[in-house]
Amino acid sequence: MIEKIEKFFDIRTRGSSVGIEAVAGLTTFMTMAYIIFLQPTIMTGQTTGIKTGMDFGALLTGVCVAAAFGSILMGLLANYPVALAPGMGENFFFVLTVFPFCAALPGYSGEPWRLALGVVFMSGIIFLILSFFRIRQILLKAISPNLTKAITAGIGVFIALLGLQNGGLIVSQGGHYALVNNLEKSSAFIPVLIFVAGLIATAALHILKTRGSILWGILAGAIVATITGQLHFDSFPVSLPPDIGPVFAKADIAGVFNNFLKLLPFIVVFAFMDVFDTLGTLIGVCTEAKLMKGNDLPNSTKAFAADATATVFGSVCGHSTVTSFIESATGVEHGGRTGLTAVFTGICFILAAFLAPLITTIAQCSAVTAPALVVVGAMMMKNVKDIDWDDYSEAIPSFLIFAGIPFTYSIADGLTLGFISYPLIKLFSGKARETGWLNYILALLLVLYLYFVRSLV
Repeated sequence: MIEKIEKFFDIRTRGSSVGIEAVAGLTTFMTMAYIIFLQPTIMTGQTTGIKTGMDFGALLTGVCVAAAFGSILMGLLANYPVALAPGMGENFFFVLTVFPFCAALPGYSGEPWRLALGVVFMSGIIFLILSFFRIRQILLKAISPNLTKAITAGIGVFIALLGLQNGGLIVSQGGHYALVNNLEKSSAFIPVLIFVAGLIATAALHILKTRGSILWGILAGAIVATITGQLHFDSFPVSLPPDIGPVFAKADIAGVFNNFLKLLPFIVVFAFMDVFDTLGTLIGVCTEAKLMKGNDLPNSTKAFAADATATVFGSVCGHSTVTSFIESATGVEHGGRTGLTAVFTGICFILAAFLAPLITTIAQCSAVTAPALVVVGAMMMKNVKDIDWDDYSEAIPSFLIFAGIPFTYSIADGLTLGFISYPLIKLFSGKARETGWLNYILALLLVLYLYFVRSLV
């Protein structure tokens, strides 16, 4: 059996072993397990205050199933040590932008979260089609890498802002944000204490390169919350996973087709985000694993197909875009070189579903999970350094996205500012040929969206 596994994954040729792959898979899981805590709180609206009506327990099981499916599929199909799970950024775009739009859509009487899942489903189908044609290369060349880096960084700042709010450290006062000023009250002091303890623990462990630093930081905050009486563990931490039924296969595909033109911008944005997230992660992780052949990425078509299929299946499980996680680099750093690493990570996600009582209890205290949002936001900020700030035709639209997302408190509005301004700045600065036709089409669609659709909702 071991020999068959080694042959299937080409383990010996890549200089690894089954044992190394197993530990590497566990390492990758530890670094990305925080998504099990965060994703259900985000998708239910617990993190953002926008209640979606989705079932927390079903989402918890769904994130484990979707992550396991995507990771195992990537391992078996592309033989990459890359694990997948619902992506940070896309989940906030789902809750803060797509869901409210669907909820306000004239004439739609269904549940908005189901229509939003239909948008994710369609974006996954588009991504899957792109995976098998040269359209993917055209798309990648058409959209400026500077804009995609600005999107990631802007969402990072937005996520960090939400984390600071949920931790009680920043509050809204008179139309602006300010530091909390009533710490003498226990109702304000204790959440801040939990948040600060978790943030310091997470940051310190991350600096010390401790595997699973975000997960350990969440657990540190949970300990402080328990000591201060904010958390109560009334049940055994292990049980059968919650029923996934309330969110499974609930995407309203028919509703998407009935409102296709109005929802098209969101489908396109989801597809763009998934394509670029996947490309960046695959190049980064596979370079570290020494799987790149010059500038070529072997099995890239299979890897993109696996990622796209995972997005489609993730929407069936009730979740936003499932994508490749850059945290997979930690498993590669340990020695993981094949898809068996991703398979072991997927198995860990399946086992994690049986810890639902523990995860549900911890997630009830927003101050415990808030530090993870801040740290993840900080990690997403590193993309800013790769933006070409010397070329103002690239820098200004990128900055509008980066600043627009947190300033408007909307990912969609930030993207709109950048994607409309980009081709116009290029055009009127004499650099029209530097941008592809797709940018002009996207800008036109967004202008039409602002004029005809935005005014209706």
